[in-house]
Amino acid sequence: MTSVLVVEDQQVLASALEIAIGTQPDLDCVGTAATVDGALAQMAAHQPDVVLMDIQLPGTDGIEGTRQISAVYPCVSILILTAGATPRRLAAAASAGAAGFLAKDGSFSDILAAIRNLMPGKMVIEGAALHELIKDLPASNEAQRPGGQPAPAGPEATRLTAREQEVLRLMGEGLDPSAIAEQLVVSVYTARGHVKNVMMKLGAHTQLEAVVLATKSGLLPS
Repeated sequence: MTSVLVVEDQQVLASALEIAIGTQPDLDCVGTAATVDGALAQMAAHQPDVVLMDIQLPGTDGIEGTRQISAVYPCVSILILTAGATPRRLAAAASAGAAGFLAKDGSFSDILAAIRNLMPGKMVIEGAALHELIKDLPASNEAQRPGGQPAPAGPEATRLTAREQEVLRLMGEGLDPSAIAEQLVVSVYTARGHVKNVMMKLGAHTQLEAVVLATKSGLLPS
């Protein structure tokens, strides 16, 4: 049984999520909170496995809430509920410890599937959330090649080695360096080096930003 805490200040949505989760035989909604302070109190009382965290909350926002919860409960998986957040804010949420991103107006079935499919070392980015990331990229990343094909995300993008392209594909699947190392049967140190090189060549500061830029430029399927 996977226990879930919903942190959402829109009462109607919070109640709907609580009901949707509570009707599942393998999931249990331990409660809801409308603020980060309320979430921390619920965490202390119930210590759930998963937190659904709205990125926009009154007072302390969901990014800082993710950071605070992750610091105290490192084993909890936090899924960010987003509606129109910028790539920079989502990258900040990923750095704070978010395990994935879901569109706030997505279907309940997608949210339930994301909760069930959480795996250590793998990030969940639901399709609609990824679309929001891509369409909101700055215009400087939207240059086109002749014939309407997307240009590389950065000047070094076309110089990715075959191994770096493989690493980029695994990054696109949401794997972190440890999981990439297992997939490629290399050391974590080597995997981190490949990830760093990919990010540098794409002009990205985080793995999430690299995936978004690569998808936007056509280096990864959308």
